[in-house]
Amino acid sequence: MAKKSAIEKNNMRARMVKSYAAKRARLKAITKDESASPEERFNAHLKLAQLPRNSSPTRFRLRCELSGRPRGNYRKFKISRIAMRDLASDGMIPGMVKSSW
Repeated sequence: MAKKSAIEKNNMRARMVKSYAAKRARLKAITKDESASPEERFNAHLKLAQLPRNSSPTRFRLRCELSGRPRGNYRKFKISRIAMRDLASDGMIPGMVKSSW
């Protein structure tokens, strides 16, 4: 189990990413717009830099929903490989069986 503080910090980042997504997208569109004046583009860059760091989507970390493990996660299921194996061994995932030979 991961530290509760690490899990909560990541949850806070996820909320921030969601809340600032529209503003960040609008500013990024201005910075990439070739028809905008250089001053407008520069001001958009400055405003983008003034946004909170944790509102950037790259700071958000995919963690396991069950254990909080930060590595070895399946994006489709949002659980770690270890949790996936435990659930499969217990028969909780339909159609998945532990292989043996």
